[in-house]
This record gives sequence, structure tokens and C-alpha cells, in this order.
Amino acid sequence: MNLEQLLEQDLINVTEQAARASAITMGRGDREHADQMAVEAMRRTLDRVEICGRVVIGEGERDEAPMLYVGEELGSGDGREGAPRVDIAVDPLEGTNLCATGGPGAVAVLAAAERGGLLHAPDVYMEKIVVGPTARGAVHLDAPVAENLRSIARAFERDVEDLVIVVLERDRHRQLIADVREAGARIRLISDGDLSAGIAAAVRGTGVHAVMGIGGAPEGVLTAAAMRCLGGEIQGRLKALTEKQAKRLAEFGLAGPDRLLHTEDLAPGEQILFSCTGVTEGELLKGVRFFGGGSRTHTLFMSCSRRLIRFVDSIHRDDTTTPVFF
Repeated sequence: MNLEQLLEQDLINVTEQAARASAITMGRGDREHADQMAVEAMRRTLDRVEICGRVVIGEGERDEAPMLYVGEELGSGDGREGAPRVDIAVDPLEGTNLCATGGPGAVAVLAAAERGGLLHAPDVYMEKIVVGPTARGAVHLDAPVAENLRSIARAFERDVEDLVIVVLERDRHRQLIADVREAGARIRLISDGDLSAGIAAAVRGTGVHAVMGIGGAPEGVLTAAAMRCLGGEIQGRLKALTEKQAKRLAEFGLAGPDRLLHTEDLAPGEQILFSCTGVTEGELLKGVRFFGGGSRTHTLFMSCSRRLIRFVDSIHRDDTTTPVFF
């Protein structure tokens, strides 16, 4: 049994528990509490998984995060013969503001791979472009926006005017937004959640054709893991906005303002697992639904080597005397 088959159910459970914990706080306006609930639940569940795990993408540096920090070792497999050595990338609650306000698309996310299978990157920004399998190989991060849009349109055999491009609504994207609009494409501005948007771009039927702009590097690595499973593409370039960030990039061997990172640079592993559970209602995943005595979760699980994409609908019974509502 390979790594992916061995850990499938365990990792699904990890994101399910993080989603359930954070969903309890939905709409209460406290993003920090929502994130804390997700982090604690994910850390607690991961520590019961029989692996020798190492966090390569997490909640930040050790002095900034009490748990799930970059470099933290977790799992119950230390010292056990045959326990897999795994690199882990997590975002216990992607879309903390979305959860706090009850907005759509908040998710709990985890990617795992054999050691060295996910880029070990500090928490900096990343300039990105993400497309699905249809437009893979048709775009370049350094190409003008209009040229990329024409290339995407050709790949889909559509007009530029038919495209929908997702962009984070940030001041830094004013020129990008203007360029997309001038080229004739439509824009979907989002307040948070460019990872979920990247996944949507790689799935037909969502109405999203690409994601462009600057977002978090950790989300970029997680997106790359998803693209390896879905056949899509991400190109990125790390951005240091402070001296501290530039120093950390140099320490990780990632310095160089012109270095272009492709999907396989960000997620080079051969045994990549990806699990994503909805916290609030979204396009691909339903949010956590509570009923008397339990809850129901909706998870997207993917395996790179097995070319497997699975949607998992789970009912969690906290009180077995209460009837289950389907």
C-alpha cells in the first residue's frame, strides 16, 4: 500500500475536524477565534495520525505561531517502524474573514507528500497565474495580461469576452483589474480565498477560467498540490516586501527577484495528497451543516499518483440517540 492509500481516510478526517471546529464560529465576527479553533482541531487530529510529519507550509514561523508552525514535527509515528515520513502543507482555515462574516467559500485545507515533495517556503507574497488543464501551457506569468487572456480564450475556443478571471480585491491589483477589463474579459473580485478560486479554475463548470494577481505564497504551494492532482498549472514568483522576508527567502535558497516557479517546482512530489473540506457554502463544496446531535461535512480529496478525485459526504454523530437527517 502506497503513502496515498495509507493516509487517505486519516487526512480527510483532519480537514473535516478543522472545518467542524471553525464552522461553529461562523458569522460571529471573530476571525482570530475562528482560525484558532481550526488550528487546534487540525493539530490535535494530525497528532493522532501514525506518521512522522513535518510542517513545511503552516501558520508562520515558530515565534509567531504556537502550533502548526513551519518546521514543527507532528504525528504519532516517531520511533515506529514503517511510519511514513511526510511533508505537510496546511491552511486550517482559508478565508478567516469569510467564516467570521458567514461569507461563501471558507475551507479547511491540507496537502501532504513524501519528504521533499512540497516546497518549503516562508510566509511571503507570491505573484501568480493559475489555469486549468484546458489552458495549461498556454500562459506565461511575464506575458502581458491581454496576451494571456487571448491565449486562454484560444485554448477554450471562446472569445476573450467569454472569460471570467478571479482577482483578489486589493489596492495592489488596480492596474491588473484595469488591464483585464480593457482586454474585454469579465472579472470576479473576491475578498479572500484565492486557493479555492484556483481549484475552481481547474474544474469545468465553475465558470472560472483563470486566477491572476498577488496572494500568499503558502496558498500558492497548496494550489500547486491541487494542480498536480487536477492537471492544471500555476506559475508564481515570490515577493519579499520587507527586509525580514528577503532574508528568509535567502535562508530558504529562494532569493532572486526573477525566479519563476512552476507547478512542479512548488509541488514536485510523486505521492501528493490533497484534502479540502468546506466550512461555509461554496461553488464546489457545501459548508458544514449542523443538526441535533451532529454535523455533516463535504470534502474534496485528491490523489496525484492514483489520479483519483473523490467527493466525500460525511455525517458525524456526536449523539447516537439523535435521529440522522439526510
